[in-house]
Amino acid sequence: MLRTHKIGEINEKLDGKKVKVSGWVDTTREHGKVLFIDLRDRYGKLQCVITAKNQDFEKAKALAKESCISLEGSINKRPKGTENKEISTGNVEMLIDHLEVFNSCPRLPFELDEKDVNEDVRLKYRFLDLRREALQKSLMFRHKFIKAIRDYFDKEGFIEVETPLLGKSTPEGARDYIVPSRVNPGKFYALPQSPQLYKQLLMVSGFDRYFQIAKCLRDEDLRADRQPEFTQLDVEMSFVEEEDIYSIVEHALKHAFKDSLDIDIKIPFRRIKYEDSMKKYSSDKPDLRKETGEKYAFTWIVDFPMFEYNKEEKKYDATHHPFCMPTNLDIMEKEPLKVRAKTYDLVLNGTELLSGSIRIHNPEIQTRVFKMLGISEKDAQRKFGFLLSALSYGAPPHGGFAIGLDRLIQILTETVSIREVIAFPKNKEAKDIMLDAPAEIDERQLKEAGIKVEKEKIKKGKKAKG
Repeated sequence: MLRTHKIGEINEKLDGKKVKVSGWVDTTREHGKVLFIDLRDRYGKLQCVITAKNQDFEKAKALAKESCISLEGSINKRPKGTENKEISTGNVEMLIDHLEVFNSCPRLPFELDEKDVNEDVRLKYRFLDLRREALQKSLMFRHKFIKAIRDYFDKEGFIEVETPLLGKSTPEGARDYIVPSRVNPGKFYALPQSPQLYKQLLMVSGFDRYFQIAKCLRDEDLRADRQPEFTQLDVEMSFVEEEDIYSIVEHALKHAFKDSLDIDIKIPFRRIKYEDSMKKYSSDKPDLRKETGEKYAFTWIVDFPMFEYNKEEKKYDATHHPFCMPTNLDIMEKEPLKVRAKTYDLVLNGTELLSGSIRIHNPEIQTRVFKMLGISEKDAQRKFGFLLSALSYGAPPHGGFAIGLDRLIQILTETVSIREVIAFPKNKEAKDIMLDAPAEIDERQLKEAGIKVEKEKIKKGKKAKG
């Protein structure tokens, strides 16, 4: 047995008992013939003492910070006046009988308690960076919050269905990541920007309450709150209207906030029409904390325009996406900019947290919308034939939403970027510095995938950027 207790379990009840703990050397302090070792695991920190009489004393003196070790010994109460109230084990210490070194550690590229470390250095050594207490707390909170979400939706009769990562390229507002197919030369998969189409197909299939903690991928420029791959809570329901969506979202968040933060948020949330929000706040993401005074100011933005005019391409685009149910269908072709959609965003403290809509469940209406967006009948069949076909087979009215979990957890942990709440994020240039990805692949792999890289164009591109 490599440990009898996790460090956070050590307390006064174990006074006089023999224990074995394992972890990393946080600090060492030598006072004459006595050496103090602060041992750390993710559950806590413990002061351990070894004297010069111990045969492992010289081995202990040679320990480097962040070495991985195991200690056996007895737990004793600390002398009065020497307790450490800042840690849970601060009333006791271990008198070391035996030391085992699993792995020593070379000189660190940065100190784990150092604040101003270059982010790219941190990401290169992310396996060390993740030993930081702040990062571990953020990821443990993330686990707790997502568990609360899963528990709530399970209790409400939703089932989690995993949807494919290899799919078809469809226009959803951002660039797709594409993947070549070796067994189908010249053809490509696309990684999903969201499970949108799959979850609509699940509604046609009769799964009336679906959710998924889903990975989504978008090839877009990065900001502090964006990553090329991110995680969202994806939900879809059949036989619902907007009010049903608002209710399930509000109760889910109320449950998760209470379970993970012990905070009671007030529901229902305030609602503001898109047009009114733009007039009053010049934004569809208003920060209402000054008006409300809840540390967390939620508001629904509703009644979005169905279409917006693209001056550059001289055509209409969908304000949200092409699958939102439009209202006042009788004027759609005549006055498209007056058409509203059954869409809604949820804003928290000035950040868009959720986006969703009641979907089009009638294939004729979907075809009309495609036509308004300049998607020909031929292109509609090529890109969305499977959806139009599915909608014609007794599709129920349905709607849903997605919440950006990375962004939400960033707000709740009050961190500066979503990279602080993701275990292995990409940097600002969408690179994984630790793995050195993206990277070139060898000619054999390119040939198998039927791809030829024009290296001269790559060189010219690099020079132009420089």
